[in-house]
Amino acid sequence: MKMDWRLHLNKTLYVTMHENFGLAFDPKANTPIFEIVFKSGKLVEVYEDALMLDTTRENQNVKIYIPLNSIKCVEIFDI
Repeated sequence: MKMDWRLHLNKTLYVTMHENFGLAFDPKANTPIFEIVFKSGKLVEVYEDALMLDTTRENQNVKIYIPLNSIKCVEIFDI
């Protein structure tokens, strides 16, 4: 089943990315660290294979391009 993301345009999304997109390296232990990465913002555009979110960080407008295959979970809010 495919999700029709256009039904959620202008809603706020909280996206949890797959852990491997937040891979970091711990130099003390000489091992990789898997971090869960979160992105949030208003859904402003839907592409065939990605979403575009709009948010504000440090008083600047930021666009976040999220490939659909990098998404683990999404919470949708009518904020």
